[in-house]
Order: sequence, then C-alpha cells, then structure tokens
Amino acid sequence: MDGNFRRNREKKVWRLRFVSLLFTFHVALLSLAQYNTDRLIISGRIALSNHDFVVAIQHFNNVLSVKPYLYEPWYYRGICKLQLDDYVGAESDFDKALELNPYVHEIFAARAESRIRQKKYADAVADYEQALKFSPDERGYWFNRSYCRYFMKENEQAHADLEYIVSRWPDMNLAYALQTELYLNENDTTTASQWLDRTLERNPYDGNSWSILARLNMQRKNWTVADSAFTKAIHYQPRVVNNYMYRAMVRVNLNRLRQAMDDYDMAIDMDPNNFLSHYNRGLLRQQLGDDNRAIEDFNFVLRHEPNNLQALYNRALLLDRTGNYRAAIADYSRVIETFPNFWAGLLARAQCYRKLGMNGKAELDEFRVTKAQLDKHLGIQQRWSKNKLREMRKLSDIDVEKYDQWVVIDDEVTTPEYKNDYRGSVQNRDVETELLPMFSLSLMPHRSGLNNYRVIDHSLEQFIHENKPLHPIFVVCKHNALNESESRSIFALIDSLGSAISASRDVSTALGLLMQRAVAHATTHNFAEAVNDLDDYLAIDSTSVLAHWQRAFCLHELSDYGSVQNTDVKFGQSLSLRRIDDDLARAIVLDNHNALLLYNRATLKALQKDYAAAIDGFEQALALNPNLAEAYFNLGLTHIFAGDKAEGIKNLSKAGELGLYDAYSLIKRYDEK
Repeated sequence: MDGNFRRNREKKVWRLRFVSLLFTFHVALLSLAQYNTDRLIISGRIALSNHDFVVAIQHFNNVLSVKPYLYEPWYYRGICKLQLDDYVGAESDFDKALELNPYVHEIFAARAESRIRQKKYADAVADYEQALKFSPDERGYWFNRSYCRYFMKENEQAHADLEYIVSRWPDMNLAYALQTELYLNENDTTTASQWLDRTLERNPYDGNSWSILARLNMQRKNWTVADSAFTKAIHYQPRVVNNYMYRAMVRVNLNRLRQAMDDYDMAIDMDPNNFLSHYNRGLLRQQLGDDNRAIEDFNFVLRHEPNNLQALYNRALLLDRTGNYRAAIADYSRVIETFPNFWAGLLARAQCYRKLGMNGKAELDEFRVTKAQLDKHLGIQQRWSKNKLREMRKLSDIDVEKYDQWVVIDDEVTTPEYKNDYRGSVQNRDVETELLPMFSLSLMPHRSGLNNYRVIDHSLEQFIHENKPLHPIFVVCKHNALNESESRSIFALIDSLGSAISASRDVSTALGLLMQRAVAHATTHNFAEAVNDLDDYLAIDSTSVLAHWQRAFCLHELSDYGSVQNTDVKFGQSLSLRRIDDDLARAIVLDNHNALLLYNRATLKALQKDYAAAIDGFEQALALNPNLAEAYFNLGLTHIFAGDKAEGIKNLSKAGELGLYDAYSLIKRYDEK
C-alpha cells in the first residue's frame, strides 16, 4: 500500500517537473521568437490581408525595432498607412524601402499612389516610369501614368499612352473612359462622343461612363438626355455625390425644381461638408425665395472659405432682402474692397445706406456709379436674374460678376485610377462571392450585418467559468479590425500572460493562461504563435474541444496565406489541409452536437471544392441550429458554385432574413445573371 502511494506520488512529482520544464522551455523559445522577424512579417501581412491595419503596423514596428535594414516591413507599413489615409507617412516609408531595395516595382507603384493622393503628379509619373522599367507588362502602371498626365495637362502624351493601352489591352474599360474625359475637357465633344460610344459598348453598366455622357450633354445643354444619363450613373453608382449635384443643375433647366432640391439634399446628406452642393443649393433656395435657409448655405460656404466673394455677395443680397441691412453692408463692403468698380455692388450698398437713413454714404456710392456711366466704355453690370442662373462657371473662376451662376469642378475626372491589390496575401479572392470564414475564438465581439449579437458555445462558457480569463473571449465569424487603443491593450495582455505563464507552477492555471494567450495571438493575426501555444496545450490536454477548434482555424489561416513554409522549425513542413481536417474531426468527436464545428468543417470542404460534402455539412449544422445565418449564407454560395442557382438564392434569402444583409446584394447579382 505504502509502495503504491510512493510510486503514485513520485509519478505526480515527475509530471509536475515535466510540465514545469516544458513551460520553462516554451518561455525560452518565446524570448527567441521575439526576434523571429520572418514570423512577425507574416503576422503583419496576414493582418494587412484582413484590413487590420493598426495591428499590422504594430507587427512591422516590432520588426523594424530589431532589423531596420529590412525593406519589407518599411514597404508593408507604408501600405498600411496608405490605407489609413496617412499619405505623407506612407511616402516616407516607401522612400526608406526604396533606399534599401530599389529593384522592387511594387514599391515604386505604391509610392506613386501615395503621391497621387497628395496631388504630386509629376513625382508619381516618375515612379511609374521606374516601375515600368522592371515590369513593363503591368497595365495598371501604364494607365495610372496617363491618369497623372491628365492632371498635369500633358494631353498629347496622355492620349498616346491611352491609345497604346487600348491597342494592347482592349478589355481595359478605364482607358476608354479616361480618353473620353480627356477629349471632353479639351472641348472636343465630337471625338469625346466617339470614345464614349466605345466605352458604353464595352460596358453598359459602368456608372462612370454614364456620368461622362451626362456631363457631355450638360455641356451641350441637352438637358433631357443629361438627366437620363445622370439617373443611370446614380443607379449603377449610388454613392457618387457629384452626380446628384449635377443632376440637380440639369433639373433646374428642366424646371423640375423640387426634384433638383431633393438631389442637393441627398448630396449634402451623403457629404455634409460638400462645398459645391451647399453653394449651389443656396442659389436654388435664393431663386425659390427660401431666403433664410439660403443664408444658412452661404454661411456654411463662408465658414470654409471666408474670402469667397461670390458667396459673400449672394449672402449680402439675401441679408438685404430679409432686412438685415447692416450685415448686408458689411458683406457688400468686403466685395467692393476687392473689386472697387463692381457697380452692382455699389448700387446695392447705396440702397441699404438709404434704408438706414445714411444718405451721405448712399450718395457717395451712387456718384461713383453715375460717374462711371459717363464713360461709354463702362456700364452697370447685369443684376441677379433667373436666366443667369442657367449658366455655369468653373470653381477657379473668381469673377464676382458670376456670383449667380452654378459652380462646377475644374477639369473634373470621374474615371478612377487603377487600383492595385495591396492585401498582403498571395491569394486573389473575389470578395463579392467569398464564403464567410470559420468561427473562431477572439478577444473582440462578433458583428454580423447590421446586428450585433453574441454567439454562445457551451465549451467556451465552461472554460470561462473555470478560468475567469483576464479579458472577455468571444466566438466570432469575422475578425473586426482593431483600433489603436484595442491593439495596444491586447499586445500588453500578451506580455502579461507570458509573465503569468512563466511564474505559474499549477498545471490547470498555466493551461488556462496558455489558451488565453493563443486567443490573443490569433486576435492580432499572429497565428504562428497561436499554433505554438495550442500545440503545447494539446500536448498536455488532448481532449480540449476549444484547443482543437482554435488550432484548426489558425492552421487554416496560415495555410490559406500560403507563405508559412520554412519560417520556423515547427512549420518547416507544408501545412496540409489534412491536419486541419484532423483537428476539426477530433473536436467534432469530442462535441458532436456543436453546430459551429460542423459549419467550420463544411466551410473547409467548400473551400476544397468538395461541394457535396460541404452542403451535407451545412445542412447538419442547420439541423442543430436553424438560426445560424452564416451557415445559410455559405450553403447558398456553395449551391451556386455547384450550379444550383435557385437553391442558392433561396438559402441566401434566408441568411438575409436572419440579419446577414450582404446576402441581398449577392441575390441581386446572381438573379441578374
């Protein structure tokens, strides 16, 4: 009896020593892994691929703090800054990347994009020329260089580039559209029409082309055709503010004033800071006699551009009409200071002076006008009229006599630049038809469509009850991008969990901490470190549903990324889908009534194009949880991929009904097909 007791006690002591040694060894490996820059770069690129730019920047910062001589982290950090609209910071990072490696055409192209955003078009052209030396067959570079030349007024060279593009890549619709805009801004409407016909023939569903057609007809004063074309442009691209603003101008000329006002209201609802929409709506309200609200629009314009003389004069007229003569005189005076011979302004100010009984000042203004009339070369400017409202001036035209004309953008271009794919991942996904990802554990809550709800899993609830984690853990389908404070908090949590693991001498406590750190690593897209933690966890407890589940997800993310081979001893061998499937199969054996696990395995099968197995798996998941919207969504897409569009649309409809509203745009897309 005593012998058995001693043997059991020795086994327990040996087991505790083994676990302690295992964790000590793991912590030692972790300290080395902090300098494993290859792994950190991969984590950053995965975060970039998932549009989690703040987290990606943190990973690249960690690399640069150790190895600032590597060009890749500079380049990828620049891409993140570019996506976050930090164009100056992005350009600086690309500069550094090119100092370290001036032979990568993608860096030149990325720097060119940051320079386009800053309107540094000549510098962008220089970058595209360098990029084309290394990659002369990249049509996006050819197009974007001509796009920059458009803004630089290098029309002849831009025309030549676009001719070359359409001869070599006749399916590039953007080139036809930009060629049209070039001719349109050169007032060569005949040639512009010919190119526009070619553009719409190639792609009749392109909102940019319909917008160009509308502006062409607006220029020709073909108001009915312009209205129809703007309506089609809005149908295909409903979020382009200027289309509403220009359609409003057209509708004024068609005497459809109520609809014109609705368009201005829509433009300002979409972009409350849109200067032109406020200015032009103010003119329309002025015409309709809605003086007080017209003053509000011109107040907005003048808050943003205090020296806009046309807006000042319009506001002066309105203040005059509403009886606020002193304020009107102040505005008239500011205009007259800049344009002393603006006779209409002098007469208007004189009338205000008389209404206030300031006859002496009124006579001085009237005398200046009378004296000017004696000179046959001068006359009094035409007063504000509804007919003049039909005319248009460009934004750069500061002639105060054109105070009552619509404002349009100088040399507007609706054709966008060619967009390069900077996801940071090697795979090319069609985001419009992408399956939803697997469910996984995360430190950030789940969001689905317009609904925020919490997915419940009993294994996770049990883990939370037993371990009281330091940070809430959620089941999510999509990982949401972290903001700066969330990112900083989670990286700090990873450090504190590491210290707690190192200090722990209790197996169950250490395991709980290890799982939390694995989830934290996964939340920051550091899936390699997460897999390391889960490997250690499963070496001690191979019956954990959560550990098998989460490791399968992390392995899939690494395998999907496709760049994990040979980055670490543990990942020296290719990550096979079989290993991922084995983890999911083991988790399902341990918890065979878990709809989320069945959904995950079905999603894996769908990605492998094993559609029959995937459909069966999604249906099993829905049998256990008929409200799992994600399963209906993926089931619908799987049916479509397998050729059964009707069944697919039916399931997408159910997903939309349950809150995944993106399903409706897919239904529309496949229904039209």
